[in-house]
Amino acid sequence: MSDNFNLKQKEIKDIEVILFDLDGTLLNNDINKFLSHYFKIFSASLTHIQPPEKIFKHLMVAVNAIVDNDGSAFNEEVYWSTFCPLLGYPREELEAILRDFYKNKFPILRQYTSQKHGARQVVQQVFALGYDVVIATTPVFPFTAIEQRLKWADVADFPYILVTCTENTRGCKPNLIYYKKILENIGYDAEACLMVGDEDRDMVAAHLGYSTFLITSPRTHLAPIIPEPTYSGTLEDLGKLLQSWK
Repeated sequence: MSDNFNLKQKEIKDIEVILFDLDGTLLNNDINKFLSHYFKIFSASLTHIQPPEKIFKHLMVAVNAIVDNDGSAFNEEVYWSTFCPLLGYPREELEAILRDFYKNKFPILRQYTSQKHGARQVVQQVFALGYDVVIATTPVFPFTAIEQRLKWADVADFPYILVTCTENTRGCKPNLIYYKKILENIGYDAEACLMVGDEDRDMVAAHLGYSTFLITSPRTHLAPIIPEPTYSGTLEDLGKLLQSWK
């Protein structure tokens, strides 16, 4: 367990919301393989419109538009307003194609993920302790894709107050707009929130006053400019910390 575990005891009575990142935190995900194959099968689903290499290029432009979203529109609107003109195809027809894609092709990607030991147990514990819970995953996917990954992690059947996705989120990690919009959405101050994640893009929430808990994973590499996590350790350590506050 990290030495950070016992820091900032004042927050025992302050934290009311636990926010979980998904990939690398609650779900083991070989992200390089996952994204490589995602882009491949996504592009293949639209080959009747343009060649796969062009689809990939346009998709990356649309994803980058979400990453650069200044919070003035939902990510879904940013995505479609960027992607459709590039393809020269109406949104209604593309949405129908992608509904089929996420229903029949996206599940193939499960093989590049695996359940993370202790994930379901800690989420159960957090709810049992009375916290509100948010799934604060990078919102470049629609809800159906995130819901499937929650099922793969065996944590889909909980009453989260928010699951960030393209449809309901403005902004994207690591932009602080993403974390500001979450606070507006859930009606809490940053000081009431504990962000749990495995990357820089999770720990930056500290800039707004969030407390943070770092769960290390193979892709954890914190840059020097990132605020030091308030706490760090395993999912089991997180459970012990939260239990000690009650």
